Amino acid sequence: MSTGLTKLTARLLLAPILVIAVAVLVKGYESVGDGFSAGVIAALGLLLQYLALGREATERALPIRLVPAMAFVGLLGALVVAAIPLLRGDPLLTHVPAPGADVTTLGTLELVTAVAFDAAIFLLVLGAAVGVIHTIAEAADEEGS
Repeated sequence: MSTGLTKLTARLLLAPILVIAVAVLVKGYESVGDGFSAGVIAALGLLLQYLALGREATERALPIRLVPAMAFVGLLGALVVAAIPLLRGDPLLTHVPAPGADVTTLGTLELVTAVAFDAAIFLLVLGAAVGVIHTIAEAADEEGS
């Protein structure tokens, strides 16, 4: 059983961990985001919740039931962004706009198809990782009963 301090610390750390994940997603290590790393960071934040609070408390507090849908939407989104260039006769994963072309920005975020691909990968990784964590936690609860 976790102590009260551990539970409080886990709850307090969730928001900053998710903010860091979004920051990595949006800007990555240099310019385009990094959806895989952001997904892993967010999944580790949720794993911390499972470890500190337990499966039932985490599932009451967070919408874990949406995880399979997140993974599916991420996979579908990544496939769509990767395959759309094929319809124009371009190679797979050709991003728009082309290098050197003018880019539309939202603040400092460049709106290119790579951002959509990173967001899809984020959802896929987060959904898959949390799905595995949930399955392991559920099996551990059943074994402990």
